[in-house]
Amino acid sequence: MSTPTEILLSKDKKLLTVMFNDGRRFELTAELLRVESPSAEVQGHDPSQKKLVPEKSNIEIVNIEPVGNYAVRLVFDDMHDTGIYSWDTLLRLGENADELMYNYLNKLSEAGLTR
Repeated sequence: MSTPTEILLSKDKKLLTVMFNDGRRFELTAELLRVESPSAEVQGHDPSQKKLVPEKSNIEIVNIEPVGNYAVRLVFDDMHDTGIYSWDTLLRLGENADELMYNYLNKLSEAGLTR
């Protein structure tokens, strides 16, 4: 199982760098982390309930809280703090960041919403 060896927040609080024990390193934007939050508020209870979260291009991460030995809770400056980002979730977001962001931007455009 891949586990983070280091999690760093940039000075501007808009980029989270996650380094894993297998050598992989991902830079995840606060925007992506917020709009893909694993919380029920964003994801719903099944894929059909997933919410589109607009206007988060300037979002910042204001706190990172450890959750046991398996996850972190991210607190954003819009006060969203209910997502628990497991190591698997961070890895999935890192591996799929480009595709997830591309899909998010397309859905925003289709809905007539902005970042």
